[in-house]
Amino acid sequence: MKLTKTPQVLLVEDSPADITLIKRILRKRQIPNELHIVNDGVEAMAFLRREGKYKNAPLPHIILLDLNLPKKNGKEVLKEIKSDPHLRLIPVIILTTSDNDQDIRDCYKEYANAYLCKPNSIESLSECMEAIDNFWFKFVEYSVECS
Repeated sequence: MKLTKTPQVLLVEDSPADITLIKRILRKRQIPNELHIVNDGVEAMAFLRREGKYKNAPLPHIILLDLNLPKKNGKEVLKEIKSDPHLRLIPVIILTTSDNDQDIRDCYKEYANAYLCKPNSIESLSECMEAIDNFWFKFVEYSVECS
């Protein structure tokens, strides 16, 4: 089933500068989405499991996950998501500064759907976000369970 409603995106990122930049790019490129932001791995899991202040949180259609997070790192979050039968179908895109081969292998072993290194320039990051929009929100089929 094609995604027919506004994509719900969970951005798991602790860098205020990166958050601001991603929000600005999404707005400037007019990429339709409802962006939800959490700043650490513990918050990410609370959001996804709809715990505490996140009890009314929507289930995201896609997760943009940084690896270098406080409290619980991105690899731990990825492993929890992909081992949870209620969350494992949500596509997880690793969006991080690490281009370490071991990090890349570890994430794919835990079933990351994509691994993207954050580009150094605003233009490149903007192109990256547009590519995510074009692929994940325009062409990918979604299961009813992910909606």
